[in-house]
Amino acid sequence: MPRFSVIVPAYEVQAYLHECLDSVLSQSFTDLELIVVDDCSPDACGAIADEFAARDPRVRPVHLPDNGGLGPARNAGLRLATGDYVVFLDGDDTLTPGALQAIADRVKETDEPDLLVYDYARAFWSGETRRNEHALELTEKGPAPFRLDERPGLLSVMKVAWNKAYRREFLDREGFAFPPGYYEDTPWTYPVLMTAESIATLDRVCVHYRQRRMGSITRTTSRHHFDVFEQYDRLFAYLDSRPALAHWRPALFHRMVDHLAAVYARRGRLPLGTRAEFLRRARAHYARYQAPGGPVRRGNRARHALVRLGSHRAYRVLSVGLRVLRRTGRFVSLLAHGSWRAALRVHYRMQRLLPLRDDRALFSSHGGRGYECNPAALEDAFRSLAPRMRTAWAARPEHHHTLPTATRRVTPGSFAYWTALARSKYLVANTDFDSRLVRRGGQVLVQTQAGTPLGHMGLDLQDRPAAVGRTDFARQLSGADQWDYVLSGNRHSTLVWERVFPAGYETLEYGQPRNDVFQRATSLDVDRLRASLGIPEGAIALLYAPTHRDYRRARRTTLDLERVLRRLGPRFVLLTRAHHADGAPLVESPGGRIIDATGHPNVEHLCLASDALVTDYSSLMFDYANLDRPIVIHAADWEVYEAARGTYFDLRSFPPGAVARSEDELIDIFASGHWRGSRSTQLRAAFRERFCPYDDGRAAERVVRRVVLGETGGLPPFVPLAERHPVPSAAARRARFLGEREVPSPRAMPTADLLASP
Repeated sequence: MPRFSVIVPAYEVQAYLHECLDSVLSQSFTDLELIVVDDCSPDACGAIADEFAARDPRVRPVHLPDNGGLGPARNAGLRLATGDYVVFLDGDDTLTPGALQAIADRVKETDEPDLLVYDYARAFWSGETRRNEHALELTEKGPAPFRLDERPGLLSVMKVAWNKAYRREFLDREGFAFPPGYYEDTPWTYPVLMTAESIATLDRVCVHYRQRRMGSITRTTSRHHFDVFEQYDRLFAYLDSRPALAHWRPALFHRMVDHLAAVYARRGRLPLGTRAEFLRRARAHYARYQAPGGPVRRGNRARHALVRLGSHRAYRVLSVGLRVLRRTGRFVSLLAHGSWRAALRVHYRMQRLLPLRDDRALFSSHGGRGYECNPAALEDAFRSLAPRMRTAWAARPEHHHTLPTATRRVTPGSFAYWTALARSKYLVANTDFDSRLVRRGGQVLVQTQAGTPLGHMGLDLQDRPAAVGRTDFARQLSGADQWDYVLSGNRHSTLVWERVFPAGYETLEYGQPRNDVFQRATSLDVDRLRASLGIPEGAIALLYAPTHRDYRRARRTTLDLERVLRRLGPRFVLLTRAHHADGAPLVESPGGRIIDATGHPNVEHLCLASDALVTDYSSLMFDYANLDRPIVIHAADWEVYEAARGTYFDLRSFPPGAVARSEDELIDIFASGHWRGSRSTQLRAAFRERFCPYDDGRAAERVVRRVVLGETGGLPPFVPLAERHPVPSAAARRARFLGEREVPSPRAMPTADLLASP
């Protein structure tokens, strides 16, 4: 008897069924049967089910003689199920990698509950995924299992069959079955939740719910949407047959009213000429099932009024009035916005007529993000080496908390921002501030860049249409014309910057200021950073930081991170860091040994806390090499990346460490110890020699002395690589100095300062 019976009804989903079934059969948890119910589909769904059955004995195809809809198709699969637990999955949706293993673990952990509710994410045709907005209801905190009375908020989670695992004995005992017609999940989900003696939750996205542009049943225009009334008749009939459940009636009444109003209001569902009839039936249901108790939420009062009154004419009048108000508000908003922009332009011009402030400097990173990267290291050096300097940072409000208290906060686009742009003598950023910036005589603009380039940049992207997007090269060069200084960490970067951004700036080949911390931190700093991130003591922490694919619309990682961790064993943990351009974590439901650090404001701290770096083509590898810690390259799609983006050298031929061309090779590199073997050490040494000649901990000091203090000679000499001693990783310390106490370096950065800086 298998642990899981996965039931997949299939009707006119031939374009998606392969992906759906593959997502089940490729699960790391293999103790399952897959029942594919061909609901007399006119397309190739039945043939696809047979093809999968021929390849995998776990697949059981079922061919129904007539089309009955989702409910009867699921019932047909349920009658054949033999697993301990039943899981439903629609034929156009998919299980996420590792979902069944996570469900199995949680079921075992919570003592085999009747019902396990897990999370889902909407998957849009654009490649975007968006997690369920009621995910907080699925928290695993608190006692488990429980009954619905202890967690009534579960009623707000979308009423579908496929976000739950059901103990089959529970379903058989209670005789649950799906009704025919649309909205069949309604009289199934609520009774199951109310009747279950034991419920548990899993705070993890296990299903990707495909949002099809066309073809979705609930988005089609049909009288079948009137089935919703019969489904609620069935629900309240079940409630009437179970007096012990009567206390749920007010809550279910409110949910019915919201549902009926949503069906009515959604354009394109009800055929022309039927909307008034739908409202009349909705009003009758309102009167029939009205239950006192429980206030109507303010946002739902209009819906309740619509259903209670049942007046199509009143609804049309109200709709016209709301549209007029919205359009009037939009016009007023546009007028106000235009006036605001005009006022900002006038303000900026007036500020440019006033004298520059020689003691002012404005900093920014990535167009308004928080305190990070080279600008952050320079801002700190400005204040320490030029004490009279007053600094400001341009950041969006959500990043203001990352800024030091001594640094003034300005919001991009505000009057204060344009004042700072016009009056500050020093402007420091790793991207351009604003295309409308006019650099004044006497202003000094320092372009720090954001690391050493591997992928093509600037003008080298002109023949790369897949990667270039909407880049305006003329505007890019216009911005470069305003730069006074460009920072470089090595000769490779210098040659690239001067070729791809041809302008009259001076290149300062001083090293990367953001890497100074690597030479100043101590082992005590490393330990405290690891503790703050939740890295278990004695664990080997791998920092996984892949780069952004600007030629790819969908964000997805090329690694099954949970599988990698299972294969490596309990000593390893993963710190995952998504590229800021991706806008979302690499893992939708991190937890356990996967620690999401995407929102951490300082990537240098993550580097210090880790024992090794795993990346693909991110420029972070050049910075991380300064720590002289192991680096492993996962180059599974090198040919695609090189063809789309273009690279300055073949990373596979000159890597900073071991190179894996597949997920299994990556696992083997760590399992065999090759990641920190002698060959990896030799590769890293050659890589550091080429790309880390100046990162000796004093790059920011050199820049400030040259740019602010005007020193052209006597700058701090570069410390040779052989004489640098970056702080060792926690794993290296355990291996080398087991039982010995390390003495901090006298020129180490104070721990309090390190941890206080974001």
